[in-house]
Amino acid sequence: MTGILAGLRIVEGSAFIAAPLGGMTLAQMGADVIRFDDIHGGLDSDRWPVTHDGKSIYWAGLNKGKRSIAVDLRNPRGRELLTALITAPGENAGIFTTNMPARGWLSYEELSKKRADLIALNIVGARDGAAHVDYTVNAITGFPMVTGPVGHAGPVNAVAPPWDLATAYAGAMAILAAERHRRLTGNGQRIVLPLQDMALAVVSALGYLGEAAINKVDRPRYGNEIFGTFGRDFRTKDGRYVMICIFSDRHVDALAKAGGFAQAFRRIEQEQGLDLKLEADRWNARAELCAVIEPWVADRTAAEVGAALKKEGALWAPYQSFRELAADRETVLDNPMFTVVEQPGIGSYPVAASPLQFGAFSRQPPAPAPALGQHTDEILSGILGLPAAEIGRLHDAKVVAGPR
Repeated sequence: MTGILAGLRIVEGSAFIAAPLGGMTLAQMGADVIRFDDIHGGLDSDRWPVTHDGKSIYWAGLNKGKRSIAVDLRNPRGRELLTALITAPGENAGIFTTNMPARGWLSYEELSKKRADLIALNIVGARDGAAHVDYTVNAITGFPMVTGPVGHAGPVNAVAPPWDLATAYAGAMAILAAERHRRLTGNGQRIVLPLQDMALAVVSALGYLGEAAINKVDRPRYGNEIFGTFGRDFRTKDGRYVMICIFSDRHVDALAKAGGFAQAFRRIEQEQGLDLKLEADRWNARAELCAVIEPWVADRTAAEVGAALKKEGALWAPYQSFRELAADRETVLDNPMFTVVEQPGIGSYPVAASPLQFGAFSRQPPAPAPALGQHTDEILSGILGLPAAEIGRLHDAKVVAGPR
């Protein structure tokens, strides 16, 4: 591997989203990330979405650029091998990340007996040990009660898993922070990252808890309107939708110029005693602003609306489906972050590399995800130093496995 983290080795025991995405984030910056799974199949090896013949696109998406070793996790010899892999010597090794139960042979206490400066990240559901996933965590945050159309009575779940995503990147950052600490002090680190606490930290940082505690209110639903400023979806003449927002003085002027709204905007300010350069005033005048913008959008095609808004630098975007996004030349196909990758067993499709751009390193194209156990033999020989005969005996005893 090449990249800013080249030479750093991380062993990963993971499932779901947060842990494998955190590991892939590091792999795409050049780290050697080795994930281990049971020889009978990883928890995610057939998770949806899948191809028509059942191959997991989910697995391929979250494990790009990693190496894979398949071991019988119930076999004492298999556990010995993984313990040796996690605690292998080397100043750039001895880093372990997991969202599995980190107890028994996988506990920090047991692993650090083999390597005192071990860095181990354990992603858990809640700080008290209760099981949670993104969707159960989201239920307690308050967001499902303000998501959805005005007047809707029940909760509306998120489609994207925001807390898994935040935890993944926080976990990657935590590993790098602990690795820096080890280089400076020689000390290892046990890191615990509760998914629930990650969500609560974000709810606190964005002011939702403060608003509820100080103002003694529950925020109502506002549908697709952006709270506290101006932004909403609008339907075009040809039945498409665009998002139009205002977040700065420049956006006000650009939108006014694009749609010829300058006079109408001045009238709103005069009649309402408002200043549309102020976020609070834009929020309070949102109905009047929509009354001006909506008929203009409705009288034009999506292409015409987009051309006018783009020309003046307004803040907007077209709504599109996943299939439309996959075929979008400007956003995906001509984007240097994407490469059309041939994923064995699945096919060719655009795959993203790391979104980070480091001046001293050229961005590396994305590598396919491994087959389960694809690198078993090279890891056993190259890192653990096992001879070929011993590796063969391990295969015969079904302690390890190669790709199916």
